[in-house]
Amino acid sequence: MSAYNPPRLVTLAAMSLVRDEALAISSLEYLPMELYPPLFMAAFSGRHSETLKAMVQAWPFARLPLGGLMQKPHQRTIQAVLSGLDVLLAQKVHPRRCKLQVLDLRNTGQDFWNIWSGDIDHVPATSLMAPVAKDMSRTKHPLAVYIELCLKTKTSIKFLTYLLRWVEQWKGSIHLCCKKIKIISRSKENIKKILSMVKLNCVQEVELSLTQKLSTLAKFASLLGKMRNVQRLLLSPIHGSVAEEQDHQALLQFTSQILRLQYLQDLRMEGPAFLEGRLNQMLRCLKTSLYNISITNCLLTESDLTHLSQCRNICQLKGLNLNGVTLTNFRPELLQVLLEKVAGTLEELDLNLCGIMDSHLMAILPVLSSCSQLRVLSICGNLISMAVLESLLRHTDGLSDLSLELYPAPRESYSSLGILHQERLAQLKAELWEILTDLGRPRKIWVSPSPCPHCGDDMCDHLSPNA
Repeated sequence: MSAYNPPRLVTLAAMSLVRDEALAISSLEYLPMELYPPLFMAAFSGRHSETLKAMVQAWPFARLPLGGLMQKPHQRTIQAVLSGLDVLLAQKVHPRRCKLQVLDLRNTGQDFWNIWSGDIDHVPATSLMAPVAKDMSRTKHPLAVYIELCLKTKTSIKFLTYLLRWVEQWKGSIHLCCKKIKIISRSKENIKKILSMVKLNCVQEVELSLTQKLSTLAKFASLLGKMRNVQRLLLSPIHGSVAEEQDHQALLQFTSQILRLQYLQDLRMEGPAFLEGRLNQMLRCLKTSLYNISITNCLLTESDLTHLSQCRNICQLKGLNLNGVTLTNFRPELLQVLLEKVAGTLEELDLNLCGIMDSHLMAILPVLSSCSQLRVLSICGNLISMAVLESLLRHTDGLSDLSLELYPAPRESYSSLGILHQERLAQLKAELWEILTDLGRPRKIWVSPSPCPHCGDDMCDHLSPNA
C-alpha cells in the first residue's frame, strides 16, 4: 500500500488564488517572497497568462529558472512570460520588488522549485541565487537569457525561432547566452536560420546527430569553426570511408575548422568510418590538451593507434574510450605505449568489445598498476582467460581509487562451440571471490558474459569479499 502524500497547504492556497486572476495580480505587492514560487508554479501549470505576465514584472529573485518547469514548450505560457518581460524592459525604472536579472530556459533549476514547493528541505534563497552574480558580472545588459538549443522536432524549432526573434527585438537590452547545442533535425535551412541568430562564440558544447555523410558534416564545418570556445564535441555515426575525392575534401574541410577550436577538451566520435588510417588528420588539428577522447565502433589501423599514443595533446587525458574498436590484430605493445603516455592522469578506461586477447591484457598489466588515478576499468566483451583475470586483479589491487571494475566471464566459462556454461561460470566466480578475499582490500567487481554490465543487464553479477 503506497503512502498518501497530500498537497501542502501553501500549494492548495496558490492553486485557489490563481483561479481569480484579478485577485492574484492585486495581491502580488503584499505577498512574501516565499509564496512567489508556489504561486508561479500554479499559474504556469494552469496556464494563467495574465498572472504569469504580472508575476514576471514583480519577481523578487535574481533568477527565474523557467526551463525547470517546461517538459515541453507551450507557446501561450511562454508568450505570457515574454510579454511581462516586454513591459519590464520598456520601463526605465524597474518596480521596487523586481530583482530579475536572469531568465534561465535550460533544463535546470528543479532544485529551486522543489525547495520552495517543500519537496526537499528549505535553504535560504541567497544560496540558490549565488551563481547569478558571477554570471551577471560578465555583461552590462539588464537581462541575461540562458538557453540550450536542441534542434530536433518541428515544435522545438518553431519555439526557438519565436524566442530568438523576441531576443532580436530587444537587441542591446538582452544578453543571450547559449552554451550547449544539440542538432538532430535534418532541416538544414532551419538550422542555419536559428544558428544565425545565436552568438556562436558563447557555445561550449556541440552534439551533432544528423551527420550521416561527410558532405553534410563539411557543410556544417564553417559554423563549427565560429564556435571557438567549444570544449566538448560529440559526433554521431558518420558513414563514408573517404574513398572518393569529394569525401577526402570534405574531411579536410572539417578538420581545418577543428583547428579553430582552441579550447576543445572532450572529443567523442561514434562510428566514424572515415577515420580508418586517417586519425592523424584529426589529432594534428588539436591545439590544446584533451581531457577525454572517445572513438567507438569503428575500424582503426596500427598507424592510427601509434599516432594516438604519440599525440602530444593527450598527456593529461582523464578518459579513454575505445569501445568497439577491434584491436585483435594489433601488436600488444601498442596499447602499452598508449597507456604509458596517460598513466599519470587516466581516470576512466573503456576497452569493451575490442577483441582483446590474453597477450594484449598481459602487455598492459604493468602500466595499469601505475595508473594511480584510475577509477573505472571496463574490458567486457573480450575473450580473457581465468589466469589472466586473476593476474589483473592482483596488479590493480594497489589502485585505491578504482571503484568500478567491469570484466568479462572467463574464457573457461564457454564450450568449444562458444556456449556459456552457467555452472562453470559460478565456479569461476567463486574462485575470483577467494582471490579478492586473499587480497584483503574491499572491492566490488562485475563479471558478466554480457558486453555492458553497468547498463542494468540482468545477467550481471558482482563479487565483493565484504558484501
